[in-house]
Amino acid sequence: MPMPAITDRKPGPVLPALCWSHARRKFFELADVEGNIRKGKSPKDISPIALETVKRIDALFEIERGLTGQGPAARLEARQRLSAPLVENLERWLRGEWAKLSKHVKVAKAIDYLLSPAHWPGFTRFLEDGQVCLTNNAAERSLRGVALGRKSWLFAGSERGGQRAAAMYTLIGTAKLNDIDPQAWLADIIARISNLPVSRLPELLPWNWKQPVDRPAEAA
Repeated sequence: MPMPAITDRKPGPVLPALCWSHARRKFFELADVEGNIRKGKSPKDISPIALETVKRIDALFEIERGLTGQGPAARLEARQRLSAPLVENLERWLRGEWAKLSKHVKVAKAIDYLLSPAHWPGFTRFLEDGQVCLTNNAAERSLRGVALGRKSWLFAGSERGGQRAAAMYTLIGTAKLNDIDPQAWLADIIARISNLPVSRLPELLPWNWKQPVDRPAEAA
């Protein structure tokens, strides 16, 4: 889908939308029976509260899998109808269980992270906006290449070099988001940009660009 032009976006406050995979991970580590046994831990270390929490969060993921490919409006409707009651029940149940626990228990700390006033509104943001994802896994996967190669990026060598590298990352990432081969796009626009008037430069933006079959010479 072509990316919207900046002028098409309505201004508004930036609101956090937190990742349920990160929240789930804290409970999963306490509920991973096989993993804990491999580490030599006693079965008593397995938290039944964590295990139940993982099951309840997994139900939210199952709903989201069924919404794959649907538009924001359809996702929002389904989330309010199916997911919102599960989230409400999860919050009520966790608060009840938390009240019975010592604050030093690991699962209590996991509950604190999820339900803290600083985090819970961000975790529930997906119930208010169909464009918000339940997790940021896709974003993390897209950045994995940057993280894996970070030692290679030392060639930047200076602040200006870092700014140029950031610009290149932006261009390449934007091309990928528009399902365009970055190499083909960059080769074409570099060949054309010097012969285009400023008024036609938007034609080279990734969401407007069309790969030419036989590119005619551009008029100056």
